[in-house]
Amino acid sequence: MNSIVSFFLVSVLILAGWAGHAAGLDFFLGIIMPLLAALIFIIGVPLRIIRWASSPVPFRITTTCGQQKSLPWIKPDNLESPYNTAGVIGRMILEVLFFRSLFRNTRTDLAEGPGLSYASSKWLWIFAMLFHWSFLIIVIRHLRFFTEPVFILSSLLEGIDGIFQVGIPVLFITDILFITSISYLFIRRILVPRIKYISLASDYFPLLLILAIAVTGVLMRHFYKVDIIAVKKLAMGLVTFSPVIPDGIGAFFYIHLFLVCVLFIYIPASKLMHMAGIFMSPTRNLANTNRIKRHINPWNHPVKVHTYEEWEDEFRDRLKSCGIPLERE
Repeated sequence: MNSIVSFFLVSVLILAGWAGHAAGLDFFLGIIMPLLAALIFIIGVPLRIIRWASSPVPFRITTTCGQQKSLPWIKPDNLESPYNTAGVIGRMILEVLFFRSLFRNTRTDLAEGPGLSYASSKWLWIFAMLFHWSFLIIVIRHLRFFTEPVFILSSLLEGIDGIFQVGIPVLFITDILFITSISYLFIRRILVPRIKYISLASDYFPLLLILAIAVTGVLMRHFYKVDIIAVKKLAMGLVTFSPVIPDGIGAFFYIHLFLVCVLFIYIPASKLMHMAGIFMSPTRNLANTNRIKRHINPWNHPVKVHTYEEWEDEFRDRLKSCGIPLERE
């Protein structure tokens, strides 16, 4: 049901983009929506990060799966259980760029017996890597529309991405990998019962929205051609705050742009904020120094204590009458 609701919402958004263009609302779709989406994204993401950063973390809750630094004759694992800043940075780099914890992930199945069986879950890691890295490369490639002269990294990645020169225009490798990987992640949520059981509309919707953005982009490039010069002119007008709506841009472009704007508006309030949240996670960004040093909660309020000496003085007579030995006579 959640997948059907999400599919319906994305379909409505596609129809809204098409209807807006058909109704002559190109200025709204091409100028107002992108500027509004950029404003919400630029304000919403830092606010979410500030909210996380202001949350108190009174003790270290690092997750480890390696030897902690303790006795001098026991060799610690500074990536699995970092005890200094260098180890934390190394673990964060491997986590952010290569999804190290997902690589080690295993799935649990109920076997005959009954009993539990554990198996590799590397397919999820592979397609997650393909999805995120393809997404990053596609975003960098698109920077050529917003820079003049063209960003050198965009040109370099575009040349590498289209190295096979399949067809005219060139079929980019990341386009194929991106659509394939996002399709796998969506189908996995539908076909795997235990994943489907815990999946909400907020899990299906971004997958379908990103898939719709990718498909409309590929359709524009290979089937429903748009004027690239006009698109560049519109994009440069947005970044230089001199908006203009050129002629000759078709409906597919406005559908594609509208979906991208919805994605940017959706990100600050959604689970997609994990792209920033990983850096704020105390299970990842704190060194495991629980044995090395004593950590005192800085938020502890002063507490009036009743020492043993005070207790002994208070009940001295009764303790003596009962024959209980005292530390101080």
